[in-house]
Amino acid sequence: MSTLTLKDGTEIFYKDQGQGPVLMFHHGWPLSSDDWDAQVIFFLQRGYRVISHDRRGHGRSSQNIYNHTIEQYASDAAELVEFLDLKDVVHIGHSTGGGEVIRYVHKYANGRAKKAVLISAVPPVMVKSESNPDGVPMEVFDGIREQTLNNRNQFYFDLTFPFYGYNREGANIKDGIQRNWWRQGMMGGIVAHYDGIKAFSETDFTEDLKAVDIPVLVLHGEDDQIVPIENSAIKSAKLLKNGKLITYPGFPHGMPTTEHETINKDLLEFIQS
Repeated sequence: MSTLTLKDGTEIFYKDQGQGPVLMFHHGWPLSSDDWDAQVIFFLQRGYRVISHDRRGHGRSSQNIYNHTIEQYASDAAELVEFLDLKDVVHIGHSTGGGEVIRYVHKYANGRAKKAVLISAVPPVMVKSESNPDGVPMEVFDGIREQTLNNRNQFYFDLTFPFYGYNREGANIKDGIQRNWWRQGMMGGIVAHYDGIKAFSETDFTEDLKAVDIPVLVLHGEDDQIVPIENSAIKSAKLLKNGKLITYPGFPHGMPTTEHETINKDLLEFIQS
């Protein structure tokens, strides 16, 4: 476990574990690389080299208060890839991390990316507008901003219920998973989290999706209450030149944790294909 000082002085915490074909994981808002534990150990046990990092302002990376945009996040990922001299990488992103991945692959990969995976991911664009009439209303994101600014401690715990589908009848609620989500969120900086809401909700990835020609796997739960599937994965899959879509009835936004056995199996099959 190490840190890399980026060109602008931001320190990025990263984990570089194992040997073999390279996988790089990009986490969602407002979490950290720890959110990938169920995938990291699975692939380490199968002979992969696994890279994961805490996005600027998140987790153990420095709490930089500037440049919290998808463009910057993708550029940061590129600096890490180049520093480690990674090649033929499969990039896997969850939620906001999926946006980071598709922007990175489009604009910054420079031939270093082999495949990409978007899990419960925000592309093409989340927010409702004239050009995206079935998107999520801006009032929803304004509410997330208000809660993050004024009620972060409680909000981050409350958010775990829809995140993991724990508000559904008969859900198997695991307090430890909720506590771990809260722990990761509270490690990050409030400015990064506040500004990151605009980044994940308003960035338009349409042109990124159209431009990418490497194989891209799109995985999404049909009961995702955070990033609705009809406004995200369904549209993304249609825009990709070489995309494959898998949807899961009843799976929540946080399915890499709650449904990791299924997700890991489908990831492995795609990576090995």
